[in-house]
Amino acid sequence: MRKIIFSFVLAPYLFVAQLNKFVAEWAEDKDLKSAVLSYCVYDYKNDLVLAENNAHTFMIPASTMKAITTAAALKTLGNNYRFATKIAYTGKFTKETGVIDGDVLIIGSGDPTIQSESFYKPDSTTLMDKWAQALSAAGVKEIKGKIIGDASTWEHQVPGHWIWADIGNYFGAVPCGLSFMDNKFKVIFNSKEVGSTVEMVKIKPESLTSKMTIVNKVIAKGTEDEAFVYGDPFGYTKYISGKIPPNKKNFEVEAAMPDPALICAESLLNSLKKTGVKCNGIAESNYEKKDTSFKSLTLYTHYSPSLEKIVQVTNITSNNLFAETLLRAMAYGSPSNGIELVKKFLVAKGIETAELYMTDGSGLSRADLVTTTLQAKMLGKIQADNMIAKSFYNSLPIAGKQGSMSNIGKGTYIEGENARQNRLYQ
Repeated sequence: MRKIIFSFVLAPYLFVAQLNKFVAEWAEDKDLKSAVLSYCVYDYKNDLVLAENNAHTFMIPASTMKAITTAAALKTLGNNYRFATKIAYTGKFTKETGVIDGDVLIIGSGDPTIQSESFYKPDSTTLMDKWAQALSAAGVKEIKGKIIGDASTWEHQVPGHWIWADIGNYFGAVPCGLSFMDNKFKVIFNSKEVGSTVEMVKIKPESLTSKMTIVNKVIAKGTEDEAFVYGDPFGYTKYISGKIPPNKKNFEVEAAMPDPALICAESLLNSLKKTGVKCNGIAESNYEKKDTSFKSLTLYTHYSPSLEKIVQVTNITSNNLFAETLLRAMAYGSPSNGIELVKKFLVAKGIETAELYMTDGSGLSRADLVTTTLQAKMLGKIQADNMIAKSFYNSLPIAGKQGSMSNIGKGTYIEGENARQNRLYQ
């Protein structure tokens, strides 16, 4: 059964005037005969429901779950919250010689923006070069030990209700204590005539080339990217099937990266060598809690963009990794505790959480359930919250114009509706 949710924060009486026509057209559409229509039009200033249909019926929210997660994160952590990633060392650092007789650690705190394409140019090493230069400026000339990507501060596991068909793809990338490059990698294909098997050209980042085994079952057909990636999210064998358009060169298919902390460590190692720092050891990753980080000394701290900016990317681009990260960030890396904090946020707003069944932060899980009453009331309550209202509503994509809403509402009176009271979020 097709289930669709519309949650509106529009000039409410204008919308109600258009509603009867919309519902009548819906009822006459044979393709929607088995669909369920749920809506709730809510006047938040007067705390009044103006119109509703199946408004207390559980629906699968899909990406509208991000609105709940990001609102709770803004309220819990604050608009100006920033993730801190520490570059530290173990052992002894002799400043006179510039030698670290020990390991260098990249101690993550969950920052999803490290070398993210949402904040840095694709395939660039800008941030790693900056880190390497910071270590060089601190007097580091030689590292005798390893470069370790330490992701141990957070749980590293796939959300339990995500399905096999999703978790190998970039939109099923798993958040961790040390995310890197959006926790995804790219497989580059060249395609020829319709029906032919496409040619795999390369993998980016190139450091993954020797590690990955790609089983290519992709054919040239159609006009869209309909290639899907399957495989253990933490494994290095990926099966890619489906289709991409014919006669294309350097066509990118994105997949979930199996070990982001390792790729981050390898990238820093390469940048250190370019900077002139001698590195004797290899790059490694660590996802298990150890005492090492507590015995380390910090050389440099990198701070993420503000939470306000991260939330903007999350909602406008419907970024699953960012949403899952924010759920965990509220609770020191625990998704289950993050869900409890989301519920506390709603209760504090006077919203009944019995109308929410939440299993992840992004809405990728098919097990998520919510009512349009809860969504509409939450959006209204946020409008009245001076602390987060501006940040939240500026993060919502504009109907028919922007991000995940670019094809919604085109040619209708809601196209181009702008911030705050006239925004629509689907």
